Amino acid sequence: MPLPQRPQLDAPPPLALYVHFPWCVRKCPYCDFNSHAPRDGGIPEQAWLDAVLADLQHALPQVWGRRVQSVFIGGGTPSLMSARTLDALLTGIRMLLPLDPLAEITLEANPGTVEAERFRDYRAAGVNRISLGIQSFDDAMLAKIGRIHGGSEARRAIDAATTHFERVNLDLMYALPGQTLEQALADLDTALGFGTEHLSCYHLTLEPNTPFAHDPPPLPDDDSAADMQEAIEARLAAAGFAHYETSAFARPHGQSRHNLNYWTFGDYLGIGPGAHGKLSSFDGIRREMRHKHPARYLEGAARGDFVQEAREVAVAELPFEFMMNALRLTDGVPAGLFAARTGIALEAIGGKLRAAREQGLLDAGGERIRPSVRGQRFLNDLLQIFLHD
Repeated sequence: MPLPQRPQLDAPPPLALYVHFPWCVRKCPYCDFNSHAPRDGGIPEQAWLDAVLADLQHALPQVWGRRVQSVFIGGGTPSLMSARTLDALLTGIRMLLPLDPLAEITLEANPGTVEAERFRDYRAAGVNRISLGIQSFDDAMLAKIGRIHGGSEARRAIDAATTHFERVNLDLMYALPGQTLEQALADLDTALGFGTEHLSCYHLTLEPNTPFAHDPPPLPDDDSAADMQEAIEARLAAAGFAHYETSAFARPHGQSRHNLNYWTFGDYLGIGPGAHGKLSSFDGIRREMRHKHPARYLEGAARGDFVQEAREVAVAELPFEFMMNALRLTDGVPAGLFAARTGIALEAIGGKLRAAREQGLLDAGGERIRPSVRGQRFLNDLLQIFLHD
């Protein structure tokens, strides 16, 4: 069956909102996110708030009448934001969009910028989930990767978060410079001791155009890093965590609903400097990126110019785009979701599905599109099968 000329969507998928706060105290040497240390004038909070709410209002015709299932405020370091600004942001969102009464509202925070009183006020403003960038509890490791906090600050931040929030995620990194397997597991055991519902465990990677890429630190070799990954996965499984996404682990009912929307090819409106979005309509699927540099974004806001790049996703690209997200989920997705989210009949990629199964990269069952254990380990090889010829 050939691909259709245009996607044929029966209904739009669930909608999420992403808000980008681009400032941080100091940019970490491994970070390739759109984050910037503030200039001498400090963080222009009010100008940013005015701009993102104007951005949202400008985008309303694209999402008119659609209910927002989750909000994620990322960065940068959104916990540098005053509680007053956060309250005004969430109030503005509620006034402009139909926000689900049970919406998951997540704020990213870094331990070096956390105060217990601020967490209390964030909770009062409507945030109901906190994601803490811990990375490690080892002071020496934190210094090697350029973090501004130490292990004691990390512990205090978690105590403050769990006091005010039932839903807390901790970000950890492994394969850090000079790290041993025992040190990686010590970090994990410390994190597990706090009893949070969600852990994200990332392999430190050297991203292009970062200080670490230009001047690499001494990292564990591939075999040692693989041993760390396997040991972390085993210990988390023994602790009752499901490995539901490539780097994400959750206790029952603790998955990030916002991130699950990404992986199941849902829609998301992205506002703020450099924010990305994906929006579906009966005419097709559109990807957008806001102006990346904060100064350029704030300047553009004055004249209603927010979007730096926008394009319609070609039908031929949609199978790869869908699989690039869905196959990050260890349990995959229902087979019928492919047609529902891409507007393309599953039979149109039948040959690619058969090839992936014959190579042992997809499970053989027809009710779900699910990566095999081999497919999880060799995800790039699996995804290449779905690239447009």
